Amino acid sequence: MSLSLSPLTAIVTGAGGGLGRSHALALARHGARVVVNDLSEEAAARVAQEIIATGGEALPFAASVTDEAAVAAMVAATIDKWGSVDILVNNAGILRDKSFAKMDLADFRLVLDVHLMGSVICAKAVWDQMRAQGFGRILFTTSSSGLYGNFGQSNYGAAKMALVGLMQTLALEGERYGIHVNCLAPSAATGMTENIFAQEDFDRLGPDLVSPAVVALCSRDAPTRRILLAGAGSFEQANITMTRGIHLGGGEDVATALAARLDEVADRDGETVPATGFVQFQWEIEKMGVTA
Repeated sequence: MSLSLSPLTAIVTGAGGGLGRSHALALARHGARVVVNDLSEEAAARVAQEIIATGGEALPFAASVTDEAAVAAMVAATIDKWGSVDILVNNAGILRDKSFAKMDLADFRLVLDVHLMGSVICAKAVWDQMRAQGFGRILFTTSSSGLYGNFGQSNYGAAKMALVGLMQTLALEGERYGIHVNCLAPSAATGMTENIFAQEDFDRLGPDLVSPAVVALCSRDAPTRRILLAGAGSFEQANITMTRGIHLGGGEDVATALAARLDEVADRDGETVPATGFVQFQWEIEKMGVTA
């Protein structure tokens, strides 16, 4: 039996084309009522009409995710029409790729503003309503450029890794209210990536092959605090881990000893995925007095 999202209401940002359009259509196919957000009123209306033409429910809403008033109006319009916002898919984004040496700081700030602050603004706009209703699914779009780095994408990578940190904390804060927060790192052929992938690979990376991950991470049974990677019909998970490390204590020669043993610190045997940032402190306290 197909996973059902009926009668949940979803907002998908940057949904006028590419991945966002694919996500919106996929959510609608599974029964969600979808607010199609985009900078372009025409693009948002076109995708909304696609959903309506196949029997779904959709509302186009043109707004920049960086405009707090416009985002608040979008959330208010959604609640006015359907009574709630249950799902938020933060997909809107831009690229301004250059090597760090050649990058203008204005382009660095712009990418951070759209990807990071745009996601923050949208999440903040739905947060209190999701807490009050005891249910919410928020998805941030991260990237392998943030998780692992990519030449020429220092601005994009910084913004995308920041979203992982945001997800980690919002998942903890939202858990008691039934709000699950996850990240998706997609590989897809879109207007944003047409100059990144080789044509042969580009042809194999349809956005529709990523969107099943969105449906799964926004479902009623979705996990929380996951970083899912998706592309070409393949799905993986990334984890932020902590090695067991070594205890060296204090003293004048600790820096010298540490420099000589950094490979031991990096040894991944027995590494863990900490439940919270506090785990680092607890682990280090536990190791005090242990001779390494």
